[in-house]
Amino acid sequence: MYIHIEEPTETISKDAVKVWRISNTIGHLAAILIIAVLVVCTEMFGWYGWIGIVLYILGGIFVLSSIFSILIEPTYLQNTWRYRIDQQFVQMKHGKWQVQHTLIPMEKVEYVRTEQGPIMRRYGLYNLEIGTTASNHIIPAIPAEEAKQLKGQIAVYAKIQDEDAVEGASDA
Repeated sequence: MYIHIEEPTETISKDAVKVWRISNTIGHLAAILIIAVLVVCTEMFGWYGWIGIVLYILGGIFVLSSIFSILIEPTYLQNTWRYRIDQQFVQMKHGKWQVQHTLIPMEKVEYVRTEQGPIMRRYGLYNLEIGTTASNHIIPAIPAEEAKQLKGQIAVYAKIQDEDAVEGASDA
C-alpha cells in the first residue's frame, strides 16, 4: 500500500539571498576581526610562534568559508528550498547533493509560530517554526502576508485549539 504524496513546489522568497548574505557577512567579519586582533597581539606581545601560525591558518580558513557562505551558499539554499502545506502534511525539502525531505503529519503539530530578526524585518520576511513533541522545524524567509496565512492554515489543519499554542496568531 503506497500513499501518493505530491512533491513540494512552493519556494521561499528571493530576498532570502540578501538576508543570508548580510547576516553571513556580519558573522564572518566578526570572526575575522577577532582573529586579526589576536594576530596583532601575537606580534606585539611575543607569544609563541606556533600561535601566530595557527591564527594565520584559521584566518585563511575563515576567508575561504566567508567566500562560500556569502557568495555561493545563499543562492544555493534559495534555489533548492521547497515546501508544501496541505491538510495531511507539512513538507520541507532542501539540498541538491544531500537532499533532506521532511514530512510532518498534521496530527503531530503542536504549535506554529513566526519569528523575525532585524535584517528579516527590513525585507518583510518571517521564519515559520512548526513544533512537534520531538522537534521543531523552520521554513525560512517567507513574505509577511504569506507567513501569516500559512500559520493560520497550519493551525486550522492541525486543529490547534489553545490560543496560546498559536503564538502571536493575531500579530504575525
